[in-house]
Amino acid sequence: MTLEIKHQESYSRGELLLRSFFGLFYIVIPHLFVLMFVGLAASVLGFLSFWVILFTGRYPQSWFEFQVKYMRWTVRLNARLYNLSDGYPAFGLNAADEYVTFDVAYPESVSRGSVLLRGLFGWLYVLIPHGFVLYTLVATCLYLHGIHV
Repeated sequence: MTLEIKHQESYSRGELLLRSFFGLFYIVIPHLFVLMFVGLAASVLGFLSFWVILFTGRYPQSWFEFQVKYMRWTVRLNARLYNLSDGYPAFGLNAADEYVTFDVAYPESVSRGSVLLRGLFGWLYVLIPHGFVLYTLVATCLYLHGIHV
């Protein structure tokens, strides 16, 4: 996977202020409205690709390319919202961006066992470390405020 956000020679202070105060209205709402439907399609394809990979060992290339294009669009949007690049993010799955580059190489084969383990037990290696860290943070905050758990 490659992700590159090019540093611009200069950034517009006006665009920075406009995005910071009104970006919700003219950037977030239009993009998220469209991305909501594209994300729904990406979720369905993600679920179906789990089963296809499980039975065939291959990720359907057109489905993979759709997922990468969806991620590319969200990266373009987030780069603007986090003020990493100027300009309005381009709409569409096939849109190009001169400042943001995101690419994922297509895997020729995917391990069925790996997909099955992540599908069945993936929540464990996410939930346990996150739960430990969140419990520690909450306990620390409560301790600092004089509440003992």
